Amino acid sequence: MFSVFKNAWKLPELRKKILYTLLMLLVYRLCCFIPTPGINPSLQIDAANDSIWGLMNIITGGSLQGYHFMAMGISPYINASIIIQLLQVVIPALERLGREEDGREKINKIVRYTSFGLAFLQAVGICYAFSQTNDMFVSGINEWLAYIIVGLSLTAGTAVALWIGDRISEKGLGNGISMLIFVGIIARFPVTAQNYVQTAAANSQTGNNALWWILPIVLVAIVALIIAVVFVELGERRINIQYAKRVSGRKVYGGQSTYMPIKPNSCGVLPLIFSMSLLMFPSILTGMFWAGSKFETFYTKWLGQGTWGYLVVSFLLTIGFAYFYSAITFNAAETSKNLQKYGGFIQGIRPGKPTTDYLNKVSKRLVLFSGLYLGVISSIPMLASAILSTIPNFDANTVLSLALTFSSTGLLIIVSVAIEITKQLESQMVMRHYKGFLD
Repeated sequence: MFSVFKNAWKLPELRKKILYTLLMLLVYRLCCFIPTPGINPSLQIDAANDSIWGLMNIITGGSLQGYHFMAMGISPYINASIIIQLLQVVIPALERLGREEDGREKINKIVRYTSFGLAFLQAVGICYAFSQTNDMFVSGINEWLAYIIVGLSLTAGTAVALWIGDRISEKGLGNGISMLIFVGIIARFPVTAQNYVQTAAANSQTGNNALWWILPIVLVAIVALIIAVVFVELGERRINIQYAKRVSGRKVYGGQSTYMPIKPNSCGVLPLIFSMSLLMFPSILTGMFWAGSKFETFYTKWLGQGTWGYLVVSFLLTIGFAYFYSAITFNAAETSKNLQKYGGFIQGIRPGKPTTDYLNKVSKRLVLFSGLYLGVISSIPMLASAILSTIPNFDANTVLSLALTFSSTGLLIIVSVAIEITKQLESQMVMRHYKGFLD
């Protein structure tokens, strides 16, 4: 990967794209430290890593903890994407619009406008939830005015984040939305590592050296997870394709054998993000309308972040979203039709419906693997925390905070974005026939 970046740096056009991407990411990180008007500057929200706010805080690069300008980040856009994709299944007009030639552009506009509305509601809702236990606003400001100012400010932050993501996708490298999540996760690692070292040093002064001896085990586990994720993300299920010979004039076309590559985890990290975002709504609504009530106590005990109920629901939602995403992105009938149109067929399978059935069978097996794979990886931090919590006088939350930074959703995004950028650089260099750049 480093050799690819080194060779890409030698090309002026790619060097400009790399510098532009770094500049836009720097602007995004600077916006993460802009204080929100009306919010108490000394506010520090307890976004612990074992809570739903901790996961959101990691993705937003720590902006949620101080409720800064980028506290919402692009999470409203993700939620809006989920809602619109679900509505396309149940509303025929949206489904037809998505199939039209210029329909995707209209769908994207609907998603953006929906994300702005969700950003305002989400900003006000979280602000209200935290105001029950924190001194959120500056003194002397009207509470209703403060909610409006905070809602508009954080909605503007989401709009700026989407604009930066669009600019990266258009003029930079990789997918802009993924890059923003990527840099937010990476930015939290130095802080998390510093907190771990400080906690371990403080515990060692009292004779508790457990955090020091568990550190090599955690690092080895993180490296093993990275290797496993890279192995799965770079793997592919190859379906052998044979093209029939056809004669056009004096030339003979086709007749060669090739294969159709299908990724084992074709859904990427989206099912995890979808399930995490969906589970975030009940926490926000509970904090808004039932703060301090018996319902909140019941929900926190049985379905809150870190409970076994949350783990089971998250696992099932991840598998469900994997099937849902595969259903809207992979059309076996259309793939079979295109193969038959260009004279291709799967070896040992008749064209037409048998090919469609075979592709559906392969797709369902891979989606099941993808859902189980994502569900298991997302469950590792909680399972590790539950096991470590049984050790007497052991600070499991500190270990969990370090593991969460490079595990589950964060780890998958980091690896996926790195692979995506590397492949994009390689493909652009291949188009320019730069001699020796891949040696």
